[in-house]
Amino acid sequence: MARELPRLPVTRRRISPFKFLIPFVLVLSVLVIVVTQHFQSISYFLRPLWDKPPSPFTRIPHYYAPNMTMSQLCKLHGWGVRSSPRRVFDAILFSNELDILEIRYGELLPYVDRFVILEANATFTGIPKPLSFYENINRFAFARSKIVYDNISIGDLDARAKRQPFDVEAYHRRSLNTLIRRSGIAVGDVLIMSDADEIPSPETLQLLKWCDRIPPVMHLELHNYMYSFEFPVDYSSWRSTAHLFTQRTGYRHSRQSNLMLADAGWHCSFCFRYIKDFAFKMKAYSHADRVKKQSFLNPERIQRIICNGEDLFDMLPEEYTFSELFKKMGPIPKSASAMHLPSYLIKNADKFEFLLPGGCLRSV
Repeated sequence: MARELPRLPVTRRRISPFKFLIPFVLVLSVLVIVVTQHFQSISYFLRPLWDKPPSPFTRIPHYYAPNMTMSQLCKLHGWGVRSSPRRVFDAILFSNELDILEIRYGELLPYVDRFVILEANATFTGIPKPLSFYENINRFAFARSKIVYDNISIGDLDARAKRQPFDVEAYHRRSLNTLIRRSGIAVGDVLIMSDADEIPSPETLQLLKWCDRIPPVMHLELHNYMYSFEFPVDYSSWRSTAHLFTQRTGYRHSRQSNLMLADAGWHCSFCFRYIKDFAFKMKAYSHADRVKKQSFLNPERIQRIICNGEDLFDMLPEEYTFSELFKKMGPIPKSASAMHLPSYLIKNADKFEFLLPGGCLRSV
């Protein structure tokens, strides 16, 4: 009978826990670096997962055709017609948008009774700046009789507030409230609240002047453009508002109503003549933290982005659905149309060639 061989003891190789720990730490470190450097892009890309869109507006259809009476137009909107027009006051905070301001005032001059404009000696981020409007006031001599102007000093704020862009912005808006009340506005007048580059159309102002029973507060849906009227983006601009003034009316640039008049004008963002003005605004406005690298301010980079319709801050679109996000990723498609733009712009096309199709090259 064969002898059974003794079994040899099995030796198990002990694996050091450090063998897995080191790669884990390396991978985790790389992830932390990637997330830290690209947190904003990751956050924007995942926005449809963590954020919900605001409640939708009730859009008021906007009717217009040449040679129609105001009675006919007001009736189409479901409103009555007045025996005399309301006064219209146009109130803005001004930084350095001289060209777009000239277009605004030239376009709206026949329809606005007072242009209320306030500027400061520093930006929302505390960067000192010249009083651009005051220094160029002769450029606006054509509207001078209607202009109510003042300026403020950021030096009047305490040191803590100067370091907070949104606190400085709030100070601007409080000061504009004071100026609006000094302008001679009265209860029942129309007050337009917007930024300088948010321009309501003459057709919109005619409705506000002549139609009875209009909503006391409504937003104005503006056709949104970037860099010039060659790059139409969408109709997502809604912050401009029209108010029937009361003693409690205060200047705001945020959601104030669920009603919005459709196709009510134009919003031309970053529509500057000079490269230096692009760089200045990038550093100056409340979201200056988006300038993540000094190279963002390189003039050659800015010029390339303007002509290509790309994003100055290398940011993804701020959208609430993946379909809209993917649709808007990449450069803005160019438009060759100069139809349905401010008439003052077209009448002065030689002067404002840089805002029209084919005029993307800017001066330094």
